Amino acid sequence: MTQITVELGEHSYPILVDPGALERAGMHLQRLASNHRLFILTDENVESHLLLKLQQAFAGSGTDLMVKSLPAGESSKSWRQLELVTDWLLTQGIERSDTLVALGGGVIGDLTGFAAAIVKRGCNFVQIPTSLLAQVDSSVGGKTAINSSAGKNLIGSFNQPRFVLIDPLVLNSLPDRELRAGYAEVIKYGLISDAGFFDWCEDNGGRVLDRDPDALSKAIIHSVRAKALIVGEDEKELSGRRALLNLGHTFGHALEAETGFSNKLVHGEAVAAGMALAFAYSVRRGHCDPADAERVTQHLKSVGLPYNLATASVEASGQRLVDHMMHDKKMSGGTLPFLLANGIGQSFLAKDVDLEDVAAFLDESA
Repeated sequence: MTQITVELGEHSYPILVDPGALERAGMHLQRLASNHRLFILTDENVESHLLLKLQQAFAGSGTDLMVKSLPAGESSKSWRQLELVTDWLLTQGIERSDTLVALGGGVIGDLTGFAAAIVKRGCNFVQIPTSLLAQVDSSVGGKTAINSSAGKNLIGSFNQPRFVLIDPLVLNSLPDRELRAGYAEVIKYGLISDAGFFDWCEDNGGRVLDRDPDALSKAIIHSVRAKALIVGEDEKELSGRRALLNLGHTFGHALEAETGFSNKLVHGEAVAAGMALAFAYSVRRGHCDPADAERVTQHLKSVGLPYNLATASVEASGQRLVDHMMHDKKMSGGTLPFLLANGIGQSFLAKDVDLEDVAAFLDESA
C-alpha cells in the first residue's frame, strides 16, 4: 500500500495505491457517506466487471449505493449525458454534503467530477479509476470536462476530488488495447522530465503490458507521484509547469477530432502518436537530436502504439489537422503553445510555433 498526497492547501487530498483496494472500499469511503449513501456513476462495461465487488465491499455497512450506469465510450462526455446525470442526482435528492463516486475510466471520472462541480453548486466526489490511463493521469489533478462539437474538453472546471482510490488489480479485466492506451501516459512522464524513467519503460514496458504486478505497480506509483508534484506546483495551469503534462495532446487532440472522438483512435493512442509527432517536430525545429526522436518512435512501435499519422489511421491534410488545433483551449492571443522537447526528459513549452509550418510538417509526415 502506498499513499501519495496532492499538496494543495485546504484542497489537498490523498491518493491510495493498494492492490485489492476495491474489495476494501467500504473501509476507505465510509466516512464520506453522508446520510448513509453514496452516488455511484459508472459505465456499462465497468458495471458488468466491477460493480458487484464495490457493492459487496459495503455489504452490512448500512450505506446505500445509488447507482447510475452510462454508455461506455467518449460519447458519454456530452451535454446530453451531463443533463441525464444531473437530473438523476436531483431526482434522487442529492444534497451538497453527499459524495459522488466515479467508478470507471477517464470518461466517467471527467463527467462525474464536472457534475459534482455544478450540481447544487458543488458536492464532494471520489475517484476509483478502473483503467490504466485514469489511474496514472486523469483521476489526479482535478481537471473535469465534457466535449462539445467544437472540440475535446472545452466545457469544464477544475474540481479536485476528496480522495483517489487506485486498485491495480482491477486492470486484470481491462482489454489489452485500453491497457496499451494507458501506457502511453506512463511513457509521457519519462519524456517530460525523467529520462531515467523512460529508460525503465524501455526495459520494462513489456512487463507492464503483460500485467506483471510489480512492474504495473511501479509504473502507477511513479506516474502518480510525478503528476501529484506537478499539480501541487501549478494547480490550474497558470505558471506553465502543469502545461508539461499536455505533451502529445495538441497533436493528439487534433487526431481524435479527425477520427470523431471514436473507437477508431482512443485517447491514449492519440497521445502516443502526438508525442512521436512532437519529438519529430522538435527535430525539424533543431531542438532535439534525431536519435532521441527515433527512440520514442521505436518504443511506441515495440509496444503496439501508434507513432505517426499512418499508424493512427489518419489521412487528413496538415491544414485540416491545424484547423482542429485552432479550437484547443490553450489558444491565447491567437497563438497556440506547443509542448516540444530538447531531448528525452527535456520537454518545454514553445510559444513561437508557426501553424503554417506545423501544417507543412504534418503533410510531410503523412
